[in-house]
Amino acid sequence: MKTDLEIAQEAKLRPIEEIARSLGLTEDEIELYGKYKAKTDLGVLSRLKDKPNGKYIDVTAITPTPLGEGKTVTTIGLSLGLNAIGKKVMTCIRQPSLGPVFGIKGGAAGGGYSQVLPMEDFNLHFTGDVHAVSLATNLLAAFIDNHILKGNKLNIDPHTISWNRVVDISDRALRNIVIGLGGKVNGIPREAGFDISVASEAMAILALASDLKDLRERLGRIVFAFTYDGKPVTAEELKCAGAMAVLMKDAIKPTLIQTTENTPCLVHAGPFANIAHGNNSIIADKIALKLADYVVTESGFGADCGAEKFMDIKCRVSGLKPDCVVVVATVRALKMHSGKFEVVAGRPLDPALTREDLDSLSKGIENLEAHIESLKNFGVPIVVAVNKFATDTEKEINFIRERAIAAGAEDAIKSEVWAKGGEGGKELAEAVAKACEKPSNFKFLYPDDVSIKEKIETIATKIYGAAGVDFSPIAEKKIKLYAEYGWDKFPICMAKTHLSLSHDPMLKGRPRNFRLPIRDIRPSVGAGFLYPLCGDMRTMPGLPSVPAGTKIDIDENGKIVGLF
Repeated sequence: MKTDLEIAQEAKLRPIEEIARSLGLTEDEIELYGKYKAKTDLGVLSRLKDKPNGKYIDVTAITPTPLGEGKTVTTIGLSLGLNAIGKKVMTCIRQPSLGPVFGIKGGAAGGGYSQVLPMEDFNLHFTGDVHAVSLATNLLAAFIDNHILKGNKLNIDPHTISWNRVVDISDRALRNIVIGLGGKVNGIPREAGFDISVASEAMAILALASDLKDLRERLGRIVFAFTYDGKPVTAEELKCAGAMAVLMKDAIKPTLIQTTENTPCLVHAGPFANIAHGNNSIIADKIALKLADYVVTESGFGADCGAEKFMDIKCRVSGLKPDCVVVVATVRALKMHSGKFEVVAGRPLDPALTREDLDSLSKGIENLEAHIESLKNFGVPIVVAVNKFATDTEKEINFIRERAIAAGAEDAIKSEVWAKGGEGGKELAEAVAKACEKPSNFKFLYPDDVSIKEKIETIATKIYGAAGVDFSPIAEKKIKLYAEYGWDKFPICMAKTHLSLSHDPMLKGRPRNFRLPIRDIRPSVGAGFLYPLCGDMRTMPGLPSVPAGTKIDIDENGKIVGLF
């Protein structure tokens, strides 16, 4: 069997100008980055402002396992399937972080015959957007420490600085550091740290901004510290926001590429879904909805993470309403959610997972049912995509279909896009197109004007299935403080493990009778949300024992090898 990289490198790409023309983009609305990538000018939104939007589809998944559920494969494959049944379609996805690419996950361009191309560019530096976000973030960090050294006219309390430097590599050694050592000429010593770039507020802002003006204003509203008398200090007051916007002026333009079957794809922004809001940009979706009849986008991790944030944060900011949500599941991952199997990334798979086992499936399918039930809160039709592996049996797939429909899904369809591309996604595409024609009574989980506590408790009980929430003393203190600043009107972006519906990654399936601990709450005022920390969450990942980067190399002809 060919590797994903071999399939990608053998695919016949069309020049990106041809892809752009097929969408109706003009020559002035694209900026070429080589032969197969192009930035898309935001002016297309003004030109097509009176054109009706296409159908809006979000792809999410069950709670992730080390096996991988194939969410990106399905996102791309559903687009291929829609194209195969004669629909004009675009895919909108996030740019991958180099942390997972060189760490535990490897490439993030899909897989098999359902990929976006050029796969190597997409997974590596691409058009430099993440680097622009990193530079803007680090510029503000440098301004902060320089300001304190040069007299601290803004009266910043160094102990309240919450703005970390960033790098787009998983590096646990940088989580907690001391800066300013070596004498006064090198700054004022203080504790600091690094986050991974995609967890930064600047990345969240890029994904939520509506245009360049909005980006600039959001950067100005960033609160990075408090004064000695408790007042928030912003990037605007530090006179850094303008320079940050300049560094990100090209990053605000989505990048147009193509799939293995030459359908168009917009790639833009890349916030993590467990510690940020986990969705591609509003700008990319709005452009795609004007250019295509169907737009397929993807939310990170399980429905409790990315999809909830898609609905309650992204749609709240954008004003867009989804027509359908697709939940991706696999037979073997649902078996793992039974709790009967220990699966560790990089170790051989338990042979029992490849045998028909309706008992394990019956226990683990509670995870899928929980996600379907929670998504029903948003009033959008739900379709389940069963990402098929060769060892899956028809009995197992039919069992999933029966239980999914009983839980409230419109249908549950076998997807074979990894092996067959668009041809293997036709049946799924037909089901999704049918669901899109049903009434979507979309609604948010909570209104803007309820308290911070009520918003958190609503997410915890209605999405995670918690029995209640326990707030730490520091969280209680910050809730009161943020209400005084008017930040209680912000939506909530929960920072929670993606490996369980609960805060505990060891609790698989459908945890019950647990209480959700909130140990802290932090503001992302520029992005426009608050993020509570549930349990022990880290904003800088570490590398595994054998990083994926150990397999990546380049041959004497300049050809990349080992990239997934």
